[in-house]
Formats: sequence, C-alpha cells, structure tokens
Amino acid sequence: MPDPRLHKLLGGDGLAALRRRLRAHFERSEPGTRPGVVRLSSLSASEREALALLTGRPPGASKSMQIDTAELDATLHNAGIAASLRDALEQLDGPILHLATVREAALAAWTSVAAGAGHAALFDFLQAPAALGLLKRLSNQDPATAKRLLQRVDVVLHRLPCNGVPRAQLAAQTLGDAHALDGGQATATLVLAAWRQLESKQASTADIEEGSDNPPDERSREVWARAGVLVNELARPALFLNLPVQAHLADLGAPGEPGYLSLRKLLRIPPAWDVRGRTVFVCENPNLVAIAADSLGASCAPMVCTEGMPAAAQRALLKQLRCAGALLLYHGDFDWPGLRIANHVIQAHGARPWRLLAADYEAAAIDAPHTQKDLPDQSVEACWDSSLASSMRKHGVSIAEEAVAAILLPDLARQR
Repeated sequence: MPDPRLHKLLGGDGLAALRRRLRAHFERSEPGTRPGVVRLSSLSASEREALALLTGRPPGASKSMQIDTAELDATLHNAGIAASLRDALEQLDGPILHLATVREAALAAWTSVAAGAGHAALFDFLQAPAALGLLKRLSNQDPATAKRLLQRVDVVLHRLPCNGVPRAQLAAQTLGDAHALDGGQATATLVLAAWRQLESKQASTADIEEGSDNPPDERSREVWARAGVLVNELARPALFLNLPVQAHLADLGAPGEPGYLSLRKLLRIPPAWDVRGRTVFVCENPNLVAIAADSLGASCAPMVCTEGMPAAAQRALLKQLRCAGALLLYHGDFDWPGLRIANHVIQAHGARPWRLLAADYEAAAIDAPHTQKDLPDQSVEACWDSSLASSMRKHGVSIAEEAVAAILLPDLARQR
C-alpha cells in the first residue's frame, strides 16, 4: 500500500490527470534514466497546490511550473515517502512501461501472428496494414485471441471452394457452430476478406470489376456464392426464357415459358449452357419477359432478367452464360437507377448496351405518352455513352423498359 502521506500529496481522482502527465515523461524516457527538468502547463489550482507541496515552493498564481525530477526524487526519498518520483507514480497507478519497447514488443507479437497464417490467401491478405488493423479490431487488440481466430479462419478457407454447400452447414462442419459464419461474425468477416484477396489475384479483370461494383447489401452474399457457399439460396431466383442447354433438363421448363433458377440449383448442378457464340438478351424488368413470352413464345431469343440490381442468383447465371461463350446484350429503364444497374451489368459482366444509346432515348422521349418531367436533378453517367445522361437531363423524362417493348421485340424475334 502507498504511504498515506504519498496518497495525500499526489493521490486521488482529482490529481489523476497530473499523474498521467508525469507518467508520460517517464514512458518516453529511455529505461534507467529520468526525464530531467519537466515543464507542465495549463495546471489547475489543485495541481499547482500539489506540485508546490512536493517541491516546497509557494503555490503562486502561474498555471505553468518547471520541476526537476532529480530534486523531487531526493525530496521523496529523504522524507521516506517513496524511493523516487517514478516509484511514487508506480505505487499509485501501477508500473510505468517504456512506450517504444512496448510498441516493438507488440509489433513483434502481431508480426508473428500474421506469419502464422496457414492458408496462402489469408497470409497474403494479412500483409496489408489495413488487414492487420482489421484483425486487431476483431480480436480486441489481443494477439492470443487473434491467433485462435486465424486458426478458425484457416479451417474454413481450406474447405473452399465448395459445391453449393449452405453456409450454416459449412459453419457446423468446420467450427461446430451453425451460426459461426453468420454476417457480422469475426470469422466470417476474415474469411470473406481473404477470399476476395484470392479472387483479386486469380480472377480476370472483369471478375475483379464485378467484385468491386457489388452493391453493399449483396456484397457478402455474392462473395459466398462465388466460393460455392449458399446464403439464402432460394431467395430471388433468376428469371429466364428459352435458355438453351447442351443436355435436356426437364426442370428448365417448356420452351416459350418463363422459368426460374435458384442460386442453389445454379451452384449445385450448373446447367451445361449451349450458348457459345449466341446472343442472350438481358433486361431489367420481369414484365418485358412476360411480354416477350406472350408475343413470341418459343420463337423468342434467349433472355435473362435482372429484376433490378442483380442479386446472387442473377449474377451467378450471367457469369455462367458469359463463361459459356454467350454475348450478353443489356437493356433497362431510362432513369437514373436504370443507368446505375446498366453500368453494373455492362462493367461487371461484359454486356453490351441493347438499344440503350442517347439516340434510342431521344426517339423514345419523343413518343413518350407523358411529357411531365419526372427525373430528379441528380444524375448518373452512362459508362457506354457519354451523351446519354446529358440527353436525359435535357428532356427530364423517364422511359420505362416496358414502354419500348414494341422496339425491342423485333430484335428478340430476329436473333432467334
């Protein structure tokens, strides 16, 4: 226990800030040395009084004071209160550590943790300072906790890619907890980050762009899907019409009838698409698929619908079709959300615009059934036509995809 006189001189909550300032000088000094003369400014009245008692000076009105730590050491030692000022501070608040030494030890510990990552993707990921910072946050700045966390991440990564395994099943089999890979779990966060790192090294330029342009609410689910792990595997299945396959699959539905493919089916039993060198038309709205089915039936060209911004199933299907050699042509609404979706489909999936140029918009705007301007001031630039956004701002009229169905249907009939 500290000497009661020491506690009276320098203890208590009221002088805690002063003690922290004094300790900081020792923390910066080399081990075995003392700070020498220390200047303290912006002192409160109680702090000035405490320092005056320690040094034997009159309190004074100045808010600044210089103290000689050697003189204080002698004063405290001669009074039998403490061996030195450092000793007094340590008695009151615990050991004083040399900051540079602490930092070096911490750096060595974290370097060792990162070097111990078993999976190559995890090791590569942790070489970036930001990645190591993420690990520290997820492990509450504790290297031992981080080491255990990386062991769990390593086990999961060595099971990837999977062939359409539900995320809960993967978590239960690898970690013994069906919820261990749920969104927000530390293990899941690092698995996804390391898998993205692996994709950035192995994927083509188009795949890298796809990963970077994922909407925030789809990002983790999409990365899991690319790793063959199913999350909400039956949600938002992909709508299609007349997609040809190399082998007959009865569950693709009758020709001329729209059908759906879930993420589960696309990843577990990928169809053998017979689309090499063929055009597949991609649209934004399900109504256009219905119109095409009613008008053309089995004679309609192959179609896929994104139903707004593509979700995991739509992205998986577009990627499969493109890898199978299809030429993707995309059309969507002439409004700002429509341009945002088109930018994604064209950039991420290598699609080409389908009657989606400024000239197409101009023609549609002239024939639009409404002339009231309904486009907000904020706009989105089209990556495929620098004049499209300008033309849309000039007219200020949005054109729904269904409104130009009569222009699109002949393309679907000819391409068949």
